[in-house]
Amino acid sequence: MTPEDLERAARVLGWHFTEEERALMLEGLTQWQQFYRALLQNPPDNAIPPAFRFDPELLGRPSLPDPTPSSPSLPLSPLAQEPDGEEELAYASLRELAGWLRAGRISSVQLTEYYLERLKRYDPLLHCVITLTPERALEEAQRADEALQRGEDWGPLHGMPWGAKDLLATPDYPTTWGAAPYREQRFDIEATVVTRLHQAGAVLLAKLSMGELAWGDVWFGGQTRTPWNPDIGSSGSSAGSAAAVAAGLVSFSIGSETWGSIVSPATRNGITGLRPTFGRVSRHGAMALSWTMDKIGPLCRTAEDCAWVFAAIQGSDPHDPTTVQRPFAWPREVNLKEVRLGYLVDDFGGTYRGWEKDQQALQVFRAMGVELVPIRLPGYPIEALQIILFVEAAAAFQSLVLSHQDALLVRQGAEGWPNFFRMAHFVPAVMYVQAQRVRTQLIEAMASLFQGVDAYVAPSLEGDNLLLTNLTGHPALVLPTGLAEDGLPTSITLIGRLYDESLILALGHAFQQVTDFHRQHPPEE
Repeated sequence: MTPEDLERAARVLGWHFTEEERALMLEGLTQWQQFYRALLQNPPDNAIPPAFRFDPELLGRPSLPDPTPSSPSLPLSPLAQEPDGEEELAYASLRELAGWLRAGRISSVQLTEYYLERLKRYDPLLHCVITLTPERALEEAQRADEALQRGEDWGPLHGMPWGAKDLLATPDYPTTWGAAPYREQRFDIEATVVTRLHQAGAVLLAKLSMGELAWGDVWFGGQTRTPWNPDIGSSGSSAGSAAAVAAGLVSFSIGSETWGSIVSPATRNGITGLRPTFGRVSRHGAMALSWTMDKIGPLCRTAEDCAWVFAAIQGSDPHDPTTVQRPFAWPREVNLKEVRLGYLVDDFGGTYRGWEKDQQALQVFRAMGVELVPIRLPGYPIEALQIILFVEAAAAFQSLVLSHQDALLVRQGAEGWPNFFRMAHFVPAVMYVQAQRVRTQLIEAMASLFQGVDAYVAPSLEGDNLLLTNLTGHPALVLPTGLAEDGLPTSITLIGRLYDESLILALGHAFQQVTDFHRQHPPEE
Protein backbone atom coordinates (compact mmCIF):
# COMPACT_ATOMS: atom_id res chain seq x y z
CA MET A 1 0.00 0.00 0.00
CA THR A 2 1.29 3.46 -0.90
CA PRO A 3 0.30 7.04 -0.05
CA GLU A 4 -1.05 7.27 -3.60
CA ASP A 5 -3.37 4.32 -2.89
CA LEU A 6 -4.78 6.20 0.09
CA GLU A 7 -5.28 9.30 -1.99
CA ARG A 8 -7.24 7.35 -4.59
CA ALA A 9 -9.32 5.62 -1.92
CA ALA A 10 -10.10 8.97 -0.34
CA ARG A 11 -11.42 10.20 -3.68
CA VAL A 12 -13.82 7.24 -3.76
CA LEU A 13 -15.14 8.34 -0.38
CA GLY A 14 -15.32 12.00 -1.42
CA TRP A 15 -12.73 13.00 1.19
CA HIS A 16 -9.33 14.68 1.14
CA PHE A 17 -6.29 14.01 3.34
CA THR A 18 -3.04 15.94 3.36
CA GLU A 19 0.22 14.25 2.46
CA GLU A 20 1.22 14.24 6.13
CA GLU A 21 -2.09 12.68 7.15
CA ARG A 22 -1.75 9.95 4.54
CA ALA A 23 1.76 9.13 5.72
CA LEU A 24 0.53 8.82 9.30
CA MET A 25 -2.27 6.45 8.28
CA LEU A 26 -0.14 4.22 6.07
CA GLU A 27 1.46 2.02 8.74
CA GLY A 28 -1.76 1.56 10.69
CA LEU A 29 -3.87 0.71 7.64
CA THR A 30 -1.25 -1.78 6.50
CA GLN A 31 -1.62 -3.50 9.85
CA TRP A 32 -5.39 -3.42 9.48
CA GLN A 33 -5.05 -5.29 6.20
CA GLN A 34 -3.59 -8.13 8.26
CA PHE A 35 -6.66 -7.93 10.51
CA TYR A 36 -8.91 -8.26 7.45
CA ARG A 37 -6.98 -11.31 6.23
CA ALA A 38 -7.27 -12.93 9.64
CA LEU A 39 -11.03 -12.35 9.67
CA LEU A 40 -11.33 -13.95 6.24
CA GLN A 41 -9.46 -17.13 7.11
CA ASN A 42 -12.51 -18.76 8.73
CA PRO A 43 -15.59 -16.98 7.40
CA PRO A 44 -18.78 -17.72 9.38
CA ASP A 45 -21.76 -19.48 7.83
CA ASN A 46 -24.63 -17.38 6.54
CA ALA A 47 -26.70 -18.33 9.59
CA ILE A 48 -24.30 -16.70 12.08
CA PRO A 49 -25.54 -13.18 13.02
CA PRO A 50 -23.33 -10.33 14.23
CA ALA A 51 -23.01 -9.83 17.99
CA PHE A 52 -25.72 -7.23 18.29
CA ARG A 53 -29.51 -7.24 18.16
CA PHE A 54 -31.65 -4.63 16.50
CA ASP A 55 -34.50 -3.49 18.76
CA PRO A 56 -37.23 -1.43 17.08
CA GLU A 57 -38.41 -0.26 20.51
CA LEU A 58 -35.06 1.33 21.44
CA LEU A 59 -33.68 -0.54 24.41
CA GLY A 60 -37.00 -2.17 25.14
CA ARG A 61 -39.08 0.95 25.73
CA PRO A 62 -42.60 -0.18 24.78
CA SER A 63 -44.38 1.90 22.15
CA LEU A 64 -47.91 1.04 23.27
CA PRO A 65 -49.68 -1.10 25.86
CA ASP A 66 -50.08 -4.71 24.90
CA PRO A 67 -53.58 -5.62 23.71
CA THR A 68 -55.61 -7.82 25.99
CA PRO A 69 -53.98 -11.26 25.83
CA SER A 70 -56.12 -13.81 24.09
CA SER A 71 -55.89 -16.99 22.13
CA PRO A 72 -57.10 -16.27 18.60
CA SER A 73 -60.78 -17.06 18.44
CA LEU A 74 -61.28 -18.62 15.04
CA PRO A 75 -64.81 -20.00 14.64
CA LEU A 76 -65.11 -22.20 11.57
CA SER A 77 -68.70 -23.07 10.75
CA PRO A 78 -68.94 -25.68 7.97
CA LEU A 79 -70.34 -24.38 4.69
CA ALA A 80 -73.53 -25.95 3.48
CA GLN A 81 -72.86 -25.56 -0.23
CA GLU A 82 -70.15 -27.33 -2.15
CA PRO A 83 -67.66 -25.20 -4.09
CA ASP A 84 -69.12 -24.09 -7.39
CA GLY A 85 -66.58 -25.64 -9.73
CA GLU A 86 -62.81 -25.75 -9.79
CA GLU A 87 -62.36 -22.01 -10.23
CA GLU A 88 -64.15 -21.19 -6.97
CA LEU A 89 -62.09 -23.84 -5.19
CA ALA A 90 -58.80 -22.47 -6.56
CA TYR A 91 -59.45 -18.91 -5.39
CA ALA A 92 -61.30 -19.64 -2.15
CA SER A 93 -60.26 -18.03 1.12
CA LEU A 94 -58.96 -20.10 4.01
CA ARG A 95 -62.29 -19.67 5.79
CA GLU A 96 -64.14 -21.14 2.81
CA LEU A 97 -61.68 -23.99 2.34
CA ALA A 98 -61.71 -24.81 6.06
CA GLY A 99 -65.50 -24.85 6.08
CA TRP A 100 -65.71 -27.25 3.12
CA LEU A 101 -63.08 -29.47 4.72
CA ARG A 102 -65.00 -29.76 7.98
CA ALA A 103 -68.30 -30.28 6.16
CA GLY A 104 -66.77 -33.22 4.30
CA ARG A 105 -67.19 -31.50 0.91
CA ILE A 106 -63.51 -32.10 0.21
CA SER A 107 -60.59 -33.79 1.93
CA SER A 108 -57.13 -32.40 2.48
CA VAL A 109 -55.72 -35.13 0.21
CA GLN A 110 -58.11 -34.11 -2.57
CA LEU A 111 -57.29 -30.44 -2.10
CA THR A 112 -53.58 -31.21 -2.08
CA GLU A 113 -53.79 -33.25 -5.28
CA TYR A 114 -55.82 -30.47 -6.89
CA TYR A 115 -53.29 -27.77 -6.07
CA LEU A 116 -50.35 -30.00 -7.07
CA GLU A 117 -51.97 -30.48 -10.47
CA ARG A 118 -52.42 -26.72 -10.86
CA LEU A 119 -48.81 -26.07 -9.86
CA LYS A 120 -47.63 -28.48 -12.55
CA ARG A 121 -50.03 -27.00 -15.13
CA TYR A 122 -49.20 -23.32 -14.61
CA ASP A 123 -45.55 -23.38 -13.58
CA PRO A 124 -44.29 -23.56 -17.20
CA LEU A 125 -46.08 -20.23 -17.73
CA LEU A 126 -45.24 -18.52 -14.43
CA HIS A 127 -41.87 -20.07 -13.41
CA CYS A 128 -42.95 -19.88 -9.78
CA VAL A 129 -41.82 -23.31 -8.51
CA ILE A 130 -38.28 -24.33 -7.67
CA THR A 131 -39.06 -27.68 -6.00
CA LEU A 132 -42.37 -29.49 -5.67
CA THR A 133 -42.76 -31.46 -2.44
CA PRO A 134 -45.48 -34.00 -3.32
CA GLU A 135 -44.27 -36.79 -1.05
CA ARG A 136 -44.30 -34.61 2.03
CA ALA A 137 -47.54 -32.92 0.96
CA LEU A 138 -49.53 -36.10 0.56
CA GLU A 139 -48.18 -37.49 3.82
CA GLU A 140 -49.16 -34.32 5.69
CA ALA A 141 -52.58 -34.21 4.00
CA GLN A 142 -53.30 -37.83 4.94
CA ARG A 143 -52.26 -37.01 8.52
CA ALA A 144 -54.64 -34.03 8.56
CA ASP A 145 -57.59 -36.06 7.22
CA GLU A 146 -57.05 -38.85 9.73
CA ALA A 147 -56.93 -36.35 12.59
CA LEU A 148 -60.28 -34.83 11.57
CA GLN A 149 -61.78 -38.30 11.36
CA ARG A 150 -60.65 -38.85 14.96
CA GLY A 151 -62.31 -35.60 15.98
CA GLU A 152 -59.05 -33.65 16.31
CA ASP A 153 -59.18 -30.11 14.94
CA TRP A 154 -55.86 -28.25 14.88
CA GLY A 155 -57.30 -24.90 13.87
CA PRO A 156 -57.97 -22.94 10.69
CA LEU A 157 -54.83 -24.11 8.86
CA HIS A 158 -55.65 -27.78 9.39
CA GLY A 159 -55.19 -29.50 6.03
CA MET A 160 -54.51 -26.25 4.13
CA PRO A 161 -51.92 -26.60 1.30
CA TRP A 162 -49.29 -23.86 1.22
CA GLY A 163 -46.05 -22.83 -0.48
CA ALA A 164 -42.74 -21.67 1.02
CA LYS A 165 -40.39 -19.07 -0.36
CA ASP A 166 -37.24 -21.06 -1.05
CA LEU A 167 -35.15 -19.35 1.59
CA LEU A 168 -36.82 -21.48 4.30
CA ALA A 169 -34.81 -24.60 5.14
CA THR A 170 -36.37 -28.04 4.89
CA PRO A 171 -34.16 -31.08 5.50
CA ASP A 172 -36.00 -33.28 3.00
CA TYR A 173 -35.62 -30.94 -0.03
CA PRO A 174 -33.02 -28.48 -1.37
CA THR A 175 -33.12 -24.85 -0.23
CA THR A 176 -31.67 -22.92 -3.14
CA TRP A 177 -32.09 -19.24 -2.20
CA GLY A 178 -32.96 -18.80 -5.89
CA ALA A 179 -29.25 -18.69 -6.77
CA ALA A 180 -27.23 -21.07 -8.92
CA PRO A 181 -24.33 -21.43 -6.44
CA TYR A 182 -26.79 -22.90 -3.92
CA ARG A 183 -29.13 -24.90 -6.14
CA GLU A 184 -28.07 -28.24 -4.57
CA GLN A 185 -27.85 -26.84 -1.01
CA ARG A 186 -29.44 -28.91 1.76
CA PHE A 187 -29.77 -28.28 5.48
CA ASP A 188 -30.24 -30.74 8.32
CA ILE A 189 -32.54 -28.29 10.12
CA GLU A 190 -36.06 -27.09 9.43
CA ALA A 191 -37.01 -23.42 9.56
CA THR A 192 -39.10 -22.59 12.61
CA VAL A 193 -41.86 -21.17 10.40
CA VAL A 194 -42.10 -24.46 8.49
CA THR A 195 -42.24 -26.43 11.74
CA ARG A 196 -44.95 -24.22 13.21
CA LEU A 197 -47.10 -24.50 10.11
CA HIS A 198 -46.69 -28.27 10.19
CA GLN A 199 -47.82 -28.24 13.82
CA ALA A 200 -50.84 -26.16 12.77
CA GLY A 201 -51.77 -28.87 10.26
CA ALA A 202 -50.76 -27.03 7.07
CA VAL A 203 -49.55 -29.03 4.07
CA LEU A 204 -46.32 -28.00 2.30
CA LEU A 205 -46.78 -28.26 -1.48
CA ALA A 206 -43.69 -26.56 -2.90
CA LYS A 207 -40.58 -24.49 -2.41
CA LEU A 208 -41.51 -21.41 -4.44
CA SER A 209 -39.24 -19.20 -6.52
CA MET A 210 -37.52 -16.12 -5.18
CA GLY A 211 -35.28 -13.56 -6.79
CA GLU A 212 -31.71 -14.78 -6.41
CA LEU A 213 -30.49 -14.02 -2.89
CA ALA A 214 -33.73 -12.12 -2.26
CA TRP A 215 -33.64 -9.42 -4.92
CA GLY A 216 -36.04 -9.08 -7.83
CA ASP A 217 -38.02 -11.78 -9.62
CA VAL A 218 -35.16 -13.33 -11.63
CA TRP A 219 -33.65 -16.60 -10.42
CA PHE A 220 -31.55 -19.39 -11.92
CA GLY A 221 -34.67 -20.89 -13.55
CA GLY A 222 -35.75 -17.68 -15.30
CA GLN A 223 -38.08 -14.83 -14.41
CA THR A 224 -41.17 -15.46 -12.30
CA ARG A 225 -44.25 -14.01 -14.04
CA THR A 226 -47.47 -12.54 -12.74
CA PRO A 227 -50.63 -14.41 -13.80
CA TRP A 228 -52.26 -11.06 -14.57
CA ASN A 229 -49.88 -10.68 -17.52
CA PRO A 230 -47.34 -13.49 -18.01
CA ASP A 231 -45.23 -11.17 -20.17
CA ILE A 232 -44.40 -9.19 -17.01
CA GLY A 233 -42.40 -10.19 -13.94
CA SER A 234 -44.05 -10.96 -10.62
CA SER A 235 -41.83 -8.41 -8.83
CA GLY A 236 -39.57 -9.54 -6.05
CA SER A 237 -38.23 -11.12 -4.15
CA SER A 238 -41.19 -13.18 -2.86
CA ALA A 239 -42.09 -13.53 -6.52
CA GLY A 240 -43.14 -17.16 -6.58
CA SER A 241 -45.01 -16.93 -3.29
CA ALA A 242 -47.14 -14.05 -4.58
CA ALA A 243 -47.70 -15.44 -8.09
CA ALA A 244 -48.77 -18.85 -6.73
CA VAL A 245 -51.42 -17.30 -4.47
CA ALA A 246 -52.66 -14.98 -7.22
CA ALA A 247 -52.97 -17.86 -9.71
CA GLY A 248 -54.82 -20.13 -7.28
CA LEU A 249 -52.00 -22.66 -7.00
CA VAL A 250 -51.80 -22.67 -3.16
CA SER A 251 -54.18 -21.59 -0.42
CA PHE A 252 -51.52 -19.29 1.06
CA SER A 253 -47.76 -18.81 1.02
CA ILE A 254 -44.92 -17.46 3.09
CA GLY A 255 -42.65 -14.67 1.88
CA SER A 256 -40.04 -12.42 3.41
CA GLU A 257 -39.20 -8.75 3.23
CA THR A 258 -36.10 -6.68 3.77
CA TRP A 259 -37.01 -3.74 1.54
CA GLY A 260 -40.33 -4.38 -0.26
CA SER A 261 -40.24 -8.11 -0.98
CA ILE A 262 -43.74 -8.69 0.43
CA VAL A 263 -45.25 -5.29 -0.39
CA SER A 264 -44.09 -5.15 -4.01
CA PRO A 265 -45.09 -8.66 -5.23
CA ALA A 266 -48.35 -8.49 -3.27
CA THR A 267 -49.11 -5.28 -5.17
CA ARG A 268 -48.08 -6.66 -8.57
CA ASN A 269 -50.18 -9.80 -8.07
CA GLY A 270 -53.26 -8.24 -6.46
CA ILE A 271 -53.20 -10.19 -3.19
CA THR A 272 -53.10 -9.37 0.52
CA GLY A 273 -49.75 -9.47 2.29
CA LEU A 274 -48.66 -8.93 5.89
CA ARG A 275 -45.16 -7.78 6.80
CA PRO A 276 -45.02 -8.27 10.58
CA THR A 277 -43.13 -6.18 13.09
CA PHE A 278 -39.41 -6.97 13.18
CA GLY A 279 -38.89 -9.77 15.70
CA ARG A 280 -42.46 -11.08 15.62
CA VAL A 281 -41.68 -14.13 13.47
CA SER A 282 -38.62 -16.35 13.85
CA ARG A 283 -36.04 -16.30 11.07
CA HIS A 284 -34.34 -19.48 12.28
CA GLY A 285 -33.63 -21.62 9.24
CA ALA A 286 -34.14 -18.71 6.81
CA MET A 287 -31.46 -17.19 4.59
CA ALA A 288 -29.98 -14.08 6.18
CA LEU A 289 -29.67 -10.99 4.02
CA SER A 290 -29.81 -8.20 6.62
CA TRP A 291 -29.82 -9.23 10.26
CA THR A 292 -31.42 -5.97 11.35
CA MET A 293 -34.05 -5.74 8.59
CA ASP A 294 -35.21 -9.24 7.49
CA LYS A 295 -38.83 -10.14 8.29
CA ILE A 296 -41.05 -13.15 7.40
CA GLY A 297 -44.78 -12.94 6.73
CA PRO A 298 -47.81 -14.41 4.93
CA LEU A 299 -49.14 -13.76 1.42
CA CYS A 300 -52.83 -14.59 1.22
CA ARG A 301 -56.17 -13.75 -0.39
CA THR A 302 -57.63 -11.81 2.54
CA ALA A 303 -56.65 -9.93 5.68
CA GLU A 304 -58.41 -12.59 7.73
CA ASP A 305 -56.30 -15.28 6.05
CA CYS A 306 -53.17 -13.31 6.94
CA ALA A 307 -54.33 -13.12 10.57
CA TRP A 308 -54.78 -16.88 10.78
CA VAL A 309 -51.38 -17.63 9.27
CA PHE A 310 -49.69 -14.98 11.39
CA ALA A 311 -51.28 -16.44 14.53
CA ALA A 312 -49.63 -19.79 13.71
CA ILE A 313 -46.10 -18.53 12.96
CA GLN A 314 -45.58 -15.60 15.37
CA GLY A 315 -43.93 -15.79 18.77
CA SER A 316 -40.53 -16.04 20.40
CA ASP A 317 -38.03 -18.71 19.41
CA PRO A 318 -34.87 -19.55 21.38
CA HIS A 319 -33.10 -20.13 18.05
CA ASP A 320 -33.65 -16.50 17.01
CA PRO A 321 -32.56 -13.99 19.69
CA THR A 322 -34.38 -11.12 17.96
CA THR A 323 -37.82 -12.66 18.50
CA VAL A 324 -40.28 -11.46 21.10
CA GLN A 325 -43.40 -12.91 22.68
CA ARG A 326 -46.31 -10.50 22.41
CA PRO A 327 -50.03 -11.24 22.61
CA PHE A 328 -51.97 -11.26 19.36
CA ALA A 329 -55.63 -10.34 19.79
CA TRP A 330 -57.76 -11.76 16.98
CA PRO A 331 -60.43 -11.20 15.97
CA ARG A 332 -59.97 -7.59 17.07
CA GLU A 333 -63.18 -5.72 17.79
CA VAL A 334 -62.72 -2.14 16.58
CA ASN A 335 -65.07 0.83 16.65
CA LEU A 336 -64.16 2.33 13.29
CA LYS A 337 -65.47 5.75 14.29
CA GLU A 338 -62.90 5.92 17.07
CA VAL A 339 -59.93 5.10 14.83
CA ARG A 340 -57.59 7.93 13.85
CA LEU A 341 -56.04 6.81 10.58
CA GLY A 342 -53.21 8.97 9.29
CA TYR A 343 -52.59 9.37 5.58
CA LEU A 344 -49.40 10.59 3.96
CA VAL A 345 -50.67 13.82 2.48
CA ASP A 346 -47.51 14.48 0.42
CA ASP A 347 -47.27 11.00 -1.07
CA PHE A 348 -50.98 10.80 -1.94
CA GLY A 349 -50.76 14.27 -3.44
CA GLY A 350 -48.46 13.26 -6.28
CA THR A 351 -49.28 11.88 -9.70
CA TYR A 352 -48.42 8.24 -10.17
CA ARG A 353 -49.76 4.98 -11.56
CA GLY A 354 -52.77 3.91 -9.47
CA TRP A 355 -53.38 7.37 -7.97
CA GLU A 356 -57.11 7.25 -8.73
CA LYS A 357 -57.41 3.83 -7.08
CA ASP A 358 -55.67 5.18 -3.99
CA GLN A 359 -58.09 8.12 -3.81
CA GLN A 360 -61.03 5.72 -4.08
CA ALA A 361 -59.58 3.61 -1.26
CA LEU A 362 -59.31 6.67 0.98
CA GLN A 363 -62.95 7.40 0.25
CA VAL A 364 -63.86 3.86 1.31
CA PHE A 365 -62.21 4.40 4.70
CA ARG A 366 -64.05 7.70 5.10
CA ALA A 367 -67.35 6.02 4.23
CA MET A 368 -66.60 3.38 6.88
CA GLY A 369 -66.53 6.15 9.48
CA VAL A 370 -62.76 6.18 9.98
CA GLU A 371 -61.25 9.60 10.74
CA LEU A 372 -58.48 10.39 8.25
CA VAL A 373 -55.72 12.61 9.61
CA PRO A 374 -53.11 14.21 7.31
CA ILE A 375 -49.56 13.40 8.42
CA ARG A 376 -46.01 13.66 7.09
CA LEU A 377 -43.09 11.32 7.58
CA PRO A 378 -40.06 12.43 9.63
CA GLY A 379 -37.58 14.46 7.61
CA TYR A 380 -34.43 12.36 7.57
CA PRO A 381 -32.18 11.22 4.69
CA ILE A 382 -34.03 7.94 4.29
CA GLU A 383 -32.53 6.95 0.94
CA ALA A 384 -29.00 7.24 2.36
CA LEU A 385 -29.84 4.63 5.02
CA GLN A 386 -29.98 1.89 2.38
CA ILE A 387 -26.26 1.41 2.99
CA ILE A 388 -27.27 -0.49 6.15
CA LEU A 389 -28.86 -3.19 4.01
CA PHE A 390 -26.03 -3.33 1.48
CA VAL A 391 -23.26 -3.55 4.09
CA GLU A 392 -25.03 -6.34 5.98
CA ALA A 393 -25.81 -8.20 2.74
CA ALA A 394 -22.19 -7.92 1.62
CA ALA A 395 -21.09 -9.37 4.95
CA ALA A 396 -23.62 -12.21 4.66
CA PHE A 397 -22.30 -13.15 1.21
CA GLN A 398 -18.68 -12.05 1.36
CA SER A 399 -17.44 -15.61 0.81
CA LEU A 400 -19.46 -15.73 -2.42
CA VAL A 401 -17.58 -12.69 -3.72
CA LEU A 402 -14.15 -13.81 -2.56
CA SER A 403 -14.61 -17.24 -4.16
CA HIS A 404 -15.79 -15.53 -7.38
CA GLN A 405 -18.96 -17.64 -7.36
CA ASP A 406 -20.91 -14.40 -7.62
CA ALA A 407 -20.15 -14.76 -11.33
CA LEU A 408 -22.73 -17.60 -11.34
CA LEU A 409 -25.57 -15.22 -10.48
CA VAL A 410 -27.89 -14.30 -13.33
CA ARG A 411 -27.97 -10.54 -12.78
CA GLN A 412 -24.51 -9.10 -13.35
CA GLY A 413 -25.20 -5.45 -14.20
CA ALA A 414 -25.09 -2.29 -12.17
CA GLU A 415 -28.37 -3.26 -10.46
CA GLY A 416 -27.26 -6.76 -9.51
CA TRP A 417 -26.03 -8.19 -6.22
CA PRO A 418 -22.40 -8.78 -7.32
CA ASN A 419 -21.91 -5.08 -7.97
CA PHE A 420 -23.56 -4.02 -4.72
CA PHE A 421 -21.62 -6.60 -2.71
CA ARG A 422 -18.39 -5.13 -4.05
CA MET A 423 -19.46 -1.51 -3.57
CA ALA A 424 -20.44 -2.19 0.03
CA HIS A 425 -16.82 -2.98 0.87
CA PHE A 426 -16.04 0.70 0.27
CA VAL A 427 -18.54 1.91 2.88
CA PRO A 428 -16.52 3.06 5.90
CA ALA A 429 -17.42 1.29 9.13
CA VAL A 430 -17.87 4.72 10.69
CA MET A 431 -20.55 5.61 8.13
CA TYR A 432 -22.38 2.34 8.79
CA VAL A 433 -22.49 3.21 12.49
CA GLN A 434 -23.57 6.77 11.71
CA ALA A 435 -26.40 5.42 9.55
CA GLN A 436 -27.52 3.25 12.47
CA ARG A 437 -27.50 6.33 14.71
CA VAL A 438 -29.72 8.20 12.27
CA ARG A 439 -31.91 5.10 12.32
CA THR A 440 -32.26 5.55 16.09
CA GLN A 441 -33.43 9.13 15.55
CA LEU A 442 -35.91 7.88 12.96
CA ILE A 443 -37.35 5.30 15.36
CA GLU A 444 -37.83 8.00 18.00
CA ALA A 445 -39.53 10.27 15.43
CA MET A 446 -41.90 7.48 14.40
CA ALA A 447 -42.82 6.86 18.02
CA SER A 448 -43.82 10.52 18.25
CA LEU A 449 -45.82 10.28 15.01
CA PHE A 450 -47.86 7.39 16.39
CA GLN A 451 -48.86 9.43 19.43
CA GLY A 452 -51.26 11.26 17.11
CA VAL A 453 -52.68 8.37 15.07
CA ASP A 454 -53.56 4.73 15.65
CA ALA A 455 -52.23 3.64 12.25
CA TYR A 456 -51.68 5.24 8.86
CA VAL A 457 -52.23 4.49 5.20
CA ALA A 458 -49.69 5.03 2.43
CA PRO A 459 -49.30 4.46 -1.30
CA SER A 460 -47.62 1.07 -1.43
CA LEU A 461 -44.66 1.98 -3.61
CA GLU A 462 -44.37 5.77 -3.55
CA GLY A 463 -42.05 7.99 -1.54
CA ASP A 464 -39.82 6.95 1.37
CA ASN A 465 -42.38 5.02 3.40
CA LEU A 466 -41.39 1.53 2.22
CA LEU A 467 -37.70 1.84 3.11
CA LEU A 468 -38.41 3.91 6.21
CA THR A 469 -40.76 1.40 7.82
CA ASN A 470 -38.51 -1.52 6.94
CA LEU A 471 -35.73 0.31 8.80
CA THR A 472 -37.92 1.04 11.83
CA GLY A 473 -39.48 -2.43 11.88
CA HIS A 474 -43.14 -1.36 11.73
CA PRO A 475 -45.80 -3.82 10.50
CA ALA A 476 -47.50 -3.31 7.14
CA LEU A 477 -50.61 -4.77 5.49
CA VAL A 478 -51.01 -4.60 1.71
CA LEU A 479 -54.60 -4.43 0.44
CA PRO A 480 -55.51 -4.84 -3.25
CA THR A 481 -57.55 -1.96 -4.66
CA GLY A 482 -58.44 -3.11 -8.18
CA LEU A 483 -56.80 -2.85 -11.59
CA ALA A 484 -55.09 0.13 -13.19
CA GLU A 485 -55.53 1.08 -16.84
CA ASP A 486 -52.67 -1.24 -17.79
CA GLY A 487 -54.63 -4.22 -16.45
CA LEU A 488 -52.27 -4.84 -13.53
CA PRO A 489 -53.34 -4.69 -9.86
CA THR A 490 -52.95 -1.74 -7.52
CA SER A 491 -52.79 -1.60 -3.74
CA ILE A 492 -52.53 0.57 -0.65
CA THR A 493 -50.59 -0.21 2.53
CA LEU A 494 -51.64 0.16 6.15
CA ILE A 495 -48.81 0.79 8.64
CA GLY A 496 -49.37 -0.04 12.29
CA ARG A 497 -47.66 0.64 15.58
CA LEU A 498 -44.96 -1.80 16.60
CA TYR A 499 -46.51 -5.18 17.51
CA ASP A 500 -50.02 -3.91 16.67
CA GLU A 501 -50.70 -6.18 13.71
CA SER A 502 -54.18 -6.87 15.03
CA LEU A 503 -55.39 -3.30 14.41
CA ILE A 504 -54.23 -3.04 10.80
CA LEU A 505 -55.57 -6.54 10.14
CA ALA A 506 -58.92 -5.51 11.62
CA LEU A 507 -58.96 -2.38 9.46
CA GLY A 508 -58.01 -4.43 6.41
CA HIS A 509 -60.72 -6.99 7.17
CA ALA A 510 -63.32 -4.21 7.53
CA PHE A 511 -62.14 -2.69 4.21
CA GLN A 512 -62.54 -6.06 2.50
CA GLN A 513 -66.04 -6.52 3.93
CA VAL A 514 -67.23 -3.53 1.89
CA THR A 515 -65.09 -4.04 -1.24
CA ASP A 516 -64.46 -7.01 -3.51
CA PHE A 517 -60.97 -6.22 -4.84
CA HIS A 518 -59.54 -9.22 -2.95
CA ARG A 519 -61.95 -11.49 -4.84
CA GLN A 520 -60.69 -10.44 -8.27
CA HIS A 521 -58.38 -12.97 -9.86
CA PRO A 522 -56.64 -13.35 -13.21
CA PRO A 523 -58.51 -15.15 -15.98
CA GLU A 524 -57.93 -18.89 -16.24
CA GLU A 525 -55.80 -19.76 -19.28
